[in-house]
Amino acid sequence: MNQKQKQIGIIAAVVILMGILFFQPIKGLINEQEETERESDGSMLVTFQSESQRAKQGLNPAIIQEITDLEASLATAETDEEKEAILKQLVEKWDSVNKHSPMGFAYEEIARMNNDPQYWLAAGDAYRTAYGAIQDTSIVFPLNSLAIHAYEQVLSQEADNIHAKAGLGAAYVSGTSNPMGGIALLQEVVQADPDHLDANKSLGLFSMQSRQFDKAIERFQKVVSLSPDAESYFYLATSYENIGLKGEAIAAFEQSKALAADPTLNQFIDRKIEELSK
Repeated sequence: MNQKQKQIGIIAAVVILMGILFFQPIKGLINEQEETERESDGSMLVTFQSESQRAKQGLNPAIIQEITDLEASLATAETDEEKEAILKQLVEKWDSVNKHSPMGFAYEEIARMNNDPQYWLAAGDAYRTAYGAIQDTSIVFPLNSLAIHAYEQVLSQEADNIHAKAGLGAAYVSGTSNPMGGIALLQEVVQADPDHLDANKSLGLFSMQSRQFDKAIERFQKVVSLSPDAESYFYLATSYENIGLKGEAIAAFEQSKALAADPTLNQFIDRKIEELSK
């Protein structure tokens, strides 16, 4: 994850922790039967075209034109080889501007052509990155469903793929009515690899959402020991705060501030530290 993505994740966390989203109930976030019906009757709100249009908003006009030209070429390509080459160019373009939703669709198109688990995995990761930075549930939940489908395609071919298990577990936890199924997958991952970063972070977030802050602290202590980043220190600090460990919370908030270097987050953390210091 690059610095810009870290900052986006932190700012989202701030908003969430201010009460908009963070402690919403985990169960019942999405009705899987209704989601399946939406997909089957063609009423899915999120498509390659719709996400491309949304992602183009605010981009440099020259980049928009390059992407639009590639999309036009894709529509007229006659062979799978031509289509795959253009889709890979689209992936590079979307990646260069940190737009992961259309990148996920491009990866999925490639995966559908050759049923390669490598591309299904890339699609799942792109969808997860995309919905992690979006507040609009009309987009988040369909992207979550697409991520689940992509990871399931990987596991149908590579049943022991830890990366896919971790991604699938996180997607179940964050956007379905079966969070415990996701927890079971994530626990399988950390049993096989105790230092798996993504699985530990996902388990930590679940512990926060279910207000098991002592467990969240253990997970995020592991995460920051493996790969310290501003977002994980922020979650660690918030967990400390919620069980009354003010000194530890202040120290973790200060680490988050030092790593983020984001003015908006810094202001928020300064206020938190002032409150905790009283």
